[in-house]
Amino acid sequence: MDLEQQLQKLTYPQKQRLAYIDFKLLFVGYVTRAEIVSHFEKGLSSATRDINLYKELCPNNMVYDAKEKKYFQSENFKPFVKHDPRKTLVKLANQITDGFDAIGDTSFPIEMPSVLNIPDIFIVAKLVQAIMNNNAVSIIYTSLSSGSGARELVPHSIVDNGLRWHLRAFDRKSKSFRDFVLTRITKVTIIKQTLLPEEDKLEDHQWMRMVPLQIIPHPKNVEHPTAIKLDFGMENGVLEINVRAAMAGYLLRRWNVDCTKDANLGGSEYQLYLQNSQTLYGAENLAIAPGYKAE
Repeated sequence: MDLEQQLQKLTYPQKQRLAYIDFKLLFVGYVTRAEIVSHFEKGLSSATRDINLYKELCPNNMVYDAKEKKYFQSENFKPFVKHDPRKTLVKLANQITDGFDAIGDTSFPIEMPSVLNIPDIFIVAKLVQAIMNNNAVSIIYTSLSSGSGARELVPHSIVDNGLRWHLRAFDRKSKSFRDFVLTRITKVTIIKQTLLPEEDKLEDHQWMRMVPLQIIPHPKNVEHPTAIKLDFGMENGVLEINVRAAMAGYLLRRWNVDCTKDANLGGSEYQLYLQNSQTLYGAENLAIAPGYKAE
């Protein structure tokens, strides 16, 4: 009897708990009985049965460390749940950790725009593991300027910038925090070593700095500003949001926010205007912010 046939004989709650174990092993690298007990509010004996059932179905997926009392992902790990990259990235972004997107999904009449670039979910899994366990990684990365090559990074966040997913990490080559496009990463090897103080997320000042943006309907391009106010839920005609300095340029480009001093960008695509452009001083990635020029 193959795995698919065995799964069909299980109840929905059983499948859900097994999917949780599978998800934790893939994206965190380990799972514990206590986590299963806490997540599903089940007894310890029930959690033990779930782990034993998972081992029966996937005997090569995990190994137990008696000292740490954790089940770790094995070298031969192969997830039994087919993790759809787009759904899984949304779940990770919203802290949903059941991994349950392949069994018993409900179909809703909601459509999203087509995604042109979808990251490899196993690349994402390795990176999430590294972040969760404070590890560095060695990657093969292909850039537009230098082509393919090996890099050592200390990742701390995976981000959807509105157009594509990227990794925020300390780059040991340039000794700076930078963004790396996920789809350009073709191999990830986790490096288990003590990190240096300057590689810590708290030292990524562009990430830690919050920038207040005051966005209003474009004063020259919009004939009926009330429509824009309704679109964005503006209060008193202003949309006030705080974003990370490292992310400000991406957001402003995504929404075509005119960042010129005097709202000089013409065209129907510029329906929004940043009325406090001085707040962007010192932020990264502003070359992509429409019309912005540092004074």
